Amino acid sequence: MEQTALVLGATGGVGGEVARLLVARGWRVKALHRGQRRGDGLDWIVGDAMNRDDVLRAAHGVQLIVHAVNPPGYRNWGKLVLPMLDNTIAAARASGARILLPGTVYNYGPDVFPFIAEDAPQRPVTRKGAIRVEMERRLKDCGLPVLIVRCGDFFGPRAGNSWFAQGLVKPGKPVTSISNPGAPGIGHQWAYLPDVAETMVRLVERGDVLPVFARYAMQGYWDADGLQMTGAIARVVGKPELRAGAFPWWLTTVAAPFVTVFRELREMRYLWRQPVRLSNARLLAVLGSEPHTPLDEAVQRTLEGLGCLRPSVEREAGQAREA
Repeated sequence: MEQTALVLGATGGVGGEVARLLVARGWRVKALHRGQRRGDGLDWIVGDAMNRDDVLRAAHGVQLIVHAVNPPGYRNWGKLVLPMLDNTIAAARASGARILLPGTVYNYGPDVFPFIAEDAPQRPVTRKGAIRVEMERRLKDCGLPVLIVRCGDFFGPRAGNSWFAQGLVKPGKPVTSISNPGAPGIGHQWAYLPDVAETMVRLVERGDVLPVFARYAMQGYWDADGLQMTGAIARVVGKPELRAGAFPWWLTTVAAPFVTVFRELREMRYLWRQPVRLSNARLLAVLGSEPHTPLDEAVQRTLEGLGCLRPSVEREAGQAREA
């Protein structure tokens, strides 16, 4: 029997990757969007995640709801995030669907750093972190099947809203300089979006053995000294001698009162000042292994997707065949 999923946030990094992978796995995938769209093999439905009736209508007959929607540019988080989640919970209750939520490290405070177990207490130190904790509390209390997959900072060919794209390189331009938000010697964890999507879908496919409320964390890429990611960028663009400069944190401080994105980036600075690493022990117990693309390959595909690097001849040929 054909399985059907509804993806909220299908134009975003995580939602888009999961949606396309589900289609490739034979799912029918509905995608809710406020405007008319086509493509990616999805059934696009005009509607708003803030409108409960729209979400209920779109979720009719689905077995999975991917809740990967966020306010654009971090605007109005406090007013929009929780109502959207409540609409998803209502739709899942009506359809009997499992909810899949991409998790974050915002939920945790320094009291559980540097190595975070999957059941570590969540005592956030930021406003956004407190909202994420409340989201997970509501999901746990709803009594419905819920799957949360947590990982480090996203990067990938279609992840424009990310630290990689906003902090390390300049999208749409060849790489002539690299910024590093962290200090040398401070470890940082990264997650390649295609690997994240593959992990999520594999867990969904094992839904019969998951607990009702299931939380797992990915290891992704552990950059032990804070220099491995920037070094990979330099290698991939053929400039191994290129050294990363310091990210201009002072600019986020100056612009924070006027620019929402800078204010939100500044709030997350504590995650770059100390090592923060997630344990994937519980994930390995279920899947046996974690999907893992070699770092240089993942960085190359990301830079190509961001328009910083011309795709290889082989990849251009493959894209032409897909078109």
